[in-house]
Amino acid sequence: MGADVAYRSAVELADDIAGHHVSPVEIMEETLRRVEEREPSLNAIVYRGFDEAMESARSAEEALAQGRAGGPLLGVPVLMKDLFDFKPGWPATFGGIPAMSEFSIDGYCVWAERMEAAGAIIIGKGNSPAMGFRGACDNYLFGPTRNPFDTTRNSGGSSGGSAAVVADGLVPIAEGTDGGGSIRIPASWCGVVGYQPSAGRVPSILRPNAFSGVSPFIYEGPITRTVADAALAMSVLAGPHPGDPYCALDTVDFMTALHSEVEGWNIAFSPDLGVYPVQREVAAVVEEAVRAFEDAGARVIEVNLEIEIDQRELADLWCRLIMPLSLDSFANLAAGGIDLLGEHRSDLPPEFLRWADHVASMSAMEYFNDNSMRTRVYDALQSVLGEYDVLVSPTLACLPVENETNGETRGPDVIEGVEVDPLIGWCMTYFTNFTGHPAISLPAGLANGLPVGMQVIGRRGADLDVLAAGAAFERVRPWEQIYRIPASRPLTV
Repeated sequence: MGADVAYRSAVELADDIAGHHVSPVEIMEETLRRVEEREPSLNAIVYRGFDEAMESARSAEEALAQGRAGGPLLGVPVLMKDLFDFKPGWPATFGGIPAMSEFSIDGYCVWAERMEAAGAIIIGKGNSPAMGFRGACDNYLFGPTRNPFDTTRNSGGSSGGSAAVVADGLVPIAEGTDGGGSIRIPASWCGVVGYQPSAGRVPSILRPNAFSGVSPFIYEGPITRTVADAALAMSVLAGPHPGDPYCALDTVDFMTALHSEVEGWNIAFSPDLGVYPVQREVAAVVEEAVRAFEDAGARVIEVNLEIEIDQRELADLWCRLIMPLSLDSFANLAAGGIDLLGEHRSDLPPEFLRWADHVASMSAMEYFNDNSMRTRVYDALQSVLGEYDVLVSPTLACLPVENETNGETRGPDVIEGVEVDPLIGWCMTYFTNFTGHPAISLPAGLANGLPVGMQVIGRRGADLDVLAAGAAFERVRPWEQIYRIPASRPLTV
């Protein structure tokens, strides 16, 4: 069974199960065996729901034996994320905050609810930084998640546990949530596919403030190894929900994008999105990879985004806009007896506390002016995407960084001689969180044996264009061979 489960796609596993070629119990037994063997050297799964997963696999097998209809992911093992992501009885540490180690919520997030309704079996929860407030995956409770391509380095965040487990061939689909790039950042560093849908495509159920998920836009999306698996996962996750006032009301057949061509498309390429310093090794890989679209019949034209705001100022803008969501969560937790900004203040990283204190004293007018700055990023993307079908760039400005031992792994503070914010300033992802455009990170190649991601951004609502571009790139430049590196990695740290 080992060779039949490792690195098998969700599409393949679902077809094999539906065709009675392999049973859900066999797949789950082998999945959990491989997790026990390989995951300790990654530190990616922070909660193991293995007993529950085996029971679900038995139920799926019984349904098949009785001829009862199953969902499109019946029996397929998946992983959810440990941040704003809930399943009854499972811990919710909000990204490894020590005071939250025993906390749980008696309810489902949309991702868990819809995945289980489709027959998928959630095996556990993946590691994340505290409140998702950095682009690296590390925290005080669980420590850093290690990159399967080089376990001295970080997996990226905030969905770092998810990306590492997918890259290591343990599950084909894992949950990503994305407030500044948290689907695409770890996808880039771990050499997998990270799909961030259009705003509202997958509903976000946020309470007590149902309107808080748009400043910036907060996304749910899949992390996979193939574009086809991303499309399949989106077929399960997308669709309206009465609890989300901003959710898209239309329906989309995501699988149709897999067969679309990009011949005749005009594709914009920006090596720096107008503001970022980019590590030369990363720039070289993406500049070569984008030419694959020419092989597929498209025209690639280099463009310049005229934002004219310094990248440090934009990184600070993101920190200010994302913080109110955490402050709102903390107020609700304090009302329930967990005072994270008081009694448990030392459980939070210093840069998080600095921004929390700053934003708590901001005026409504300052917040209003921040959205005016955000509008300039929106206008720049709209200007390019008014003329081109998609916009391509590096996903990140640097290669994976080495892990720290104190729970505070960050990105670089200087790239090519230019100072950047080590929290988010090297992440060329948060623009679409300002704007609502869909985006995907694709494995573009390797530099120094480490993965480099290429980002494709589409017009608002044009999810099929982004997936079509990803599928076309995958046909021309398939990347499955890179997984030989994590597959053969040492299983000790």
